[in-house]
Amino acid sequence: MLPPYRNGSMNPLPADHLRRFAVCCVFLAATGLIFCQCTPRIPGESHTGTASWYGKEFHGRKTASGERFNMYDLTAAHRTLPFGTKVRVTNLDNNRSVVVTINDRGPFVKNRIIDLSYGAARKLGFVKQGLARVRIQLLD
Repeated sequence: MLPPYRNGSMNPLPADHLRRFAVCCVFLAATGLIFCQCTPRIPGESHTGTASWYGKEFHGRKTASGERFNMYDLTAAHRTLPFGTKVRVTNLDNNRSVVVTINDRGPFVKNRIIDLSYGAARKLGFVKQGLARVRIQLLD
């Protein structure tokens, strides 16, 4: 049998530490559920938000999925959608849409829901503006 811990019990953590740990777990679970609500999970489900684009400075570099980034391909970065997921992105200002494949992680800027390749941004017509209000719709 192991000797008792400093607090005199057989439990390595005092009760107040266990309570704090439980509260942290509940908080993290609740926070995760809140953050996950902005990601479409069911085919056809859509969400709106701000999109940005990236290109030249990352062209040829490896993406989070391991493939090389090609700024002219119709690809995108998303925080949580699985790699290979197809998403229809619609520019709400001009109603243009494009289907992109998720192959990277991002965007890493607050209040943005997707980061598109230069090729996708060009088809959507917002390269000069840099940002666009978009709707993303999960296809598969």
